[in-house]
Amino acid sequence: MSKYYVQSGTMRTVVQAETTRKAALWAVHQAMQQVLPMEGNPTDSNDLRTDANGQEGVAVLSQRVCISERGFDRDDSTSLPTMEVVTEWNDMVVTLDRLEKMLYRAK
Repeated sequence: MSKYYVQSGTMRTVVQAETTRKAALWAVHQAMQQVLPMEGNPTDSNDLRTDANGQEGVAVLSQRVCISERGFDRDDSTSLPTMEVVTEWNDMVVTLDRLEKMLYRAK
């Protein structure tokens, strides 16, 4: 797995992932955990770096997620629309919820 520097708005985080898209998904997951924590999966808010514009240390995403293997603020970073990544993250969460419910019914 590669190390990726992911940033969007006030969020800056370093993650390990197989691809830039997976790195973006993991970073969005970390950001979403701040406001929609999932049971048994707390996110350490210290993992996210925010600047002075962040509200009480909460990372705020902008319109694009930028991912680079070389560092933050790179002109050669890959850029994805944040809503596209959030939609994909949401689809994954909904699918996991459905699978969990199916497992409980099968017991």
